[in-house]
Amino acid sequence: MSINLQPKQRYQISKALHSSRQIDPKRKLWLLSPLAPIIGWAMYLGVKDQDGFDLKNTLIAWSGSLFTYAFIPTLDVLIGTDDDNLSEAAFNALEHDAYYQKIVHAFIPLNYTALFIAAHQFTHRKLPWYNKLGVAITAGIGSGIAINAAHELGHKQDKLNRHLARFSLAPSAYGHFAIEHNFGHHRWVATPQDPATSRFNESFWQFLPRTVFGGLRSAIKIEKRRLARKKKHFWSKDNELLQGWAITAALYASLYKLNGKKVIPFIAIQAIYGFSLLESVNYLEHYGLLRQQDANGRYEPTRPEHSWNSNNTVTNLFLYQLQRHSDHHAHPSRPYQVLRHFDESPQLPSGYASMIVPAYIPPLWFAIMNKRVVAHYKDDMDRINIHDKPLSPRMQRATEYVQKGLDWLARFKK
Repeated sequence: MSINLQPKQRYQISKALHSSRQIDPKRKLWLLSPLAPIIGWAMYLGVKDQDGFDLKNTLIAWSGSLFTYAFIPTLDVLIGTDDDNLSEAAFNALEHDAYYQKIVHAFIPLNYTALFIAAHQFTHRKLPWYNKLGVAITAGIGSGIAINAAHELGHKQDKLNRHLARFSLAPSAYGHFAIEHNFGHHRWVATPQDPATSRFNESFWQFLPRTVFGGLRSAIKIEKRRLARKKKHFWSKDNELLQGWAITAALYASLYKLNGKKVIPFIAIQAIYGFSLLESVNYLEHYGLLRQQDANGRYEPTRPEHSWNSNNTVTNLFLYQLQRHSDHHAHPSRPYQVLRHFDESPQLPSGYASMIVPAYIPPLWFAIMNKRVVAHYKDDMDRINIHDKPLSPRMQRATEYVQKGLDWLARFKK
């Protein structure tokens, strides 16, 4: 990017980069994200052959889930939030600092290494089925986080980062995400046309097939239109969907070559869990939110109010500040280290890592979030993106029971 800059501009950026080490107090903490697959190495290598029940081995096999769904949320509670925005000087210093992009780049080979270690342990260790499942799900968590790394890189304009994004999407077989997210989701976010926007009263389990298959269909349509503009057919070597799927095929073939047919369940479990983890985050990000239409049926521009945000520090460090989602939609190519908090953006009650498990439990999710959506729109139900099917009487009763339980627990916090 700096090739076309004038000498004075280069000097100013160089000076800013030199001072960025003092400006960003979290500079070294961003290394937590590429550290995650290294932690995965230790987890996988710690799994031993097992005869009968072994609590220690089981905890190690499931340590990825414990780390993601218990340890990180606990740290989010203990460490709290950070809603500070960078000063203009700090913003200019950090925006062009290559250190932060190298962190995202480093995640990819580290995660590939973790994936191959996990596949070896899954196929070569004598383990009960439930611990094999734990190893595969831990690998799936890594593949899901890799989609987030691809999300960061796929919004960049240069070919290197876009190619690296495809490699990061390969383990989960979700290569179409780079196309649908950039050119579909960002266009239609917070509208009924967007398969990646969840609707009020839509459970995660209703949302999951809609977003998976809807996103794939959208990506194919987008890529077909792009190729047609260039007078090329779908099976052209320039088809970015085919390029991404080819990388996935090569990766899976390598895993099969090294581990034999026993690796097939591992590949399937980690891929499905990986992209479902991504979609669980999509479910959180825009639940029930709706961009309004004008008299001509045109949607209003995407604003901070159209994304659920969170400033929980630890999850932001692991997910490249994905939780500052409103600023990401306002400036898709803006690097993660300078994303901003907006006071007017709706806030989740906790970080994304803490909200995934409630999303899996519909009555709990509805009890936590529906009242927040209604309050966000000041009780105006016409402004909410509502699911076309109302809650069943059974689901409504279950949600009411859970709400009573949450209200009872809230009394102890006062």
